[in-house]
Amino acid sequence: MAALEVTRPNPDFWAGKRVLLTGHTGFKGSWAAAWLAQMGAQVTGLALAPDQTPALFDQAGIAGLVDSHVVDLRDQAAVEALVGARAFDLVLHMAAQPIVRASIEDPVATFAANVMGTAHLLQALRGQAGLKAALAITSDKVYANNEQGRAFQEGDALGGKDPYSASKAAAEIVTQSFARSFFDKAGVPLATARGGNVIGGGDFSRDRLVADIVRAGQAQAVTVLRHPEATRPWQHVLDCVAGYLVYLERLATDPAAPRALNFGPRPGGPEVTVGELATRATEALGAKPWRHEPDPNSLEAKALGIDASLARQALGFESRLDAPAAVDWTMDWYRAQAEGGDALGLVRDQISRYESL
Repeated sequence: MAALEVTRPNPDFWAGKRVLLTGHTGFKGSWAAAWLAQMGAQVTGLALAPDQTPALFDQAGIAGLVDSHVVDLRDQAAVEALVGARAFDLVLHMAAQPIVRASIEDPVATFAANVMGTAHLLQALRGQAGLKAALAITSDKVYANNEQGRAFQEGDALGGKDPYSASKAAAEIVTQSFARSFFDKAGVPLATARGGNVIGGGDFSRDRLVADIVRAGQAQAVTVLRHPEATRPWQHVLDCVAGYLVYLERLATDPAAPRALNFGPRPGGPEVTVGELATRATEALGAKPWRHEPDPNSLEAKALGIDASLARQALGFESRLDAPAAVDWTMDWYRAQAEGGDALGLVRDQISRYESL
């Protein structure tokens, strides 16, 4: 594969832009908020309060960087009141119920947040006269997975055998329908981005591999893995967020930009299993080795991969960190924080380091 001069988020583009960021209280949303604010964007955040303690949102003081609003996307009137009272240039919709096992525990709430929440937001955005582009974030799990191990491409069939995956596939269809029925006619590009399995510093969510490893390490406990043999398209949070921002830039300036893109590891990079990633992470933290406890009721896919070559072709964008490097950067963040490092300073340091790659 030929060498690529990788496109990166352009601070000159983002400076002064009015950005609506949903999900800014979450792990990925906090990194996105910090990066956008660092580039000079005027960010309005819309999300539920953080659902875990600790939370990167609190640790990094994200509320002080953006115009933060606690709003439930399932409340259509509240969403329309917030969106209707402000004008936005760009929208990055990241808010979601993101946990597979939580979706099995409460499927109705997951569909309400991920499907109807998206519909409520898009309905409210129809009244935004100056909107230049909007991007809804879904997941690598939107594809109908036959467990063959083939990396999915954007044109593959959507599906989902667990409520989380199905809700994200449904959100794709909802977004496409709003685009074709309303946004295309208004000349506003509306697209979806399907991100891989994201890791990075500051993730403290339940049932997330890195967060579980960090918690176990702090408690001198053993991390329990359900599927150590499973493969995932591991991606550092900065690679993922960078892809979203570059994509939004292109949507705002190029009407011919694709309306759905995968973001994940570089094609041909090392394939890393859950067990291999956990081994590298526990060793980096000096934690106890992990243990395997099978879950016979699990619906999670054993093999999952996405083909991000279209993002490379259309945007000139690809991930800069392979899976081993992503683990190293992630563990560097947690170690530095455990040693007293300021969470926002660590986020900004890694953003600057990433930009200089």
